[in-house]
Amino acid sequence: MVESIEQRVYELVRPYAGTYLFNLRKVELTPNTDLDSDLSIDELEVEDLMNNFFEKFSVGRGNFKIETYYPAGPISWNPFKKSPPIPVPDFTIRMLIDSAKAGRWLYD
Repeated sequence: MVESIEQRVYELVRPYAGTYLFNLRKVELTPNTDLDSDLSIDELEVEDLMNNFFEKFSVGRGNFKIETYYPAGPISWNPFKKSPPIPVPDFTIRMLIDSAKAGRWLYD
């Protein structure tokens, strides 16, 4: 049986998604799953994931920059002062699927 691009993208993302701690079931992946906010994949892991994605799916990187989705925030030396969150665009599995189908990074 030939695997679809969607299935292959899910297989690529799955090792980075983890499991729920208390019931040890896999995190559900959907096209709308956000790599940062839903899966809490940190910058180094997502960088590894995306390098694998571009290589395995032969997707052109285009203008892809990890900083778009994981910007460096301001550093505060005051432990009592919280920095406001930096707004970032969605970074979903659908973006990977659509880009894999197109053969190039479609966003940014």
